[in-house]
Amino acid sequence: ASDVVNYRTMNEEHNVVAVGKELKKWLDKNGFYNVQNTKLHDYPNYNGAYKASLETVQECMKEKLYDFVIDIHRDALSSNYNFRPTVEINGEKSAKIMFVIGTNGSGLDHDNWINNLKKAILIQNRAEEMYPGLFRDLTLSNYRYNQHISEGAFIIEVGATGNTLEEVKTSMKYLSNVFASFKN
Repeated sequence: ASDVVNYRTMNEEHNVVAVGKELKKWLDKNGFYNVQNTKLHDYPNYNGAYKASLETVQECMKEKLYDFVIDIHRDALSSNYNFRPTVEINGEKSAKIMFVIGTNGSGLDHDNWINNLKKAILIQNRAEEMYPGLFRDLTLSNYRYNQHISEGAFIIEVGATGNTLEEVKTSMKYLSNVFASFKN
């Protein structure tokens, strides 16, 4: 409400930090060791966000290697604030999820990007079996988005500007269940 400007807020109970907390909660319940870093890298502006987030991820990975590095975003289509991709799962409205996979197309070193793509496709295919429609079409980009840091690094766009916080949190439950399906 009053702290929201251009559909953005610093209130961690209402922004992507809250979405990450929800994913962490469900990953914990599904028996995964996981860490959430809540530092916002795009404030006060977007310039330098990926450089700053790379430093954060590198610092985190000094202590422990992780199978996955997930950068959570909300699809902020500035031209359509009413865009609200949802799917109904088990009677609940869930925001749709989209992988964004970076490549070496910009000339920056990222020779193993295909491994990130393969893992994203594997996860998305399993999600389609379990929860049809949970994912939107995957997006490939010429930028690497710090995904060179791991062969399991992705941007996950959760919902869009029009989705409610409840819808995006619900999708984190189902995403965690998809990850858990690979444990068995």
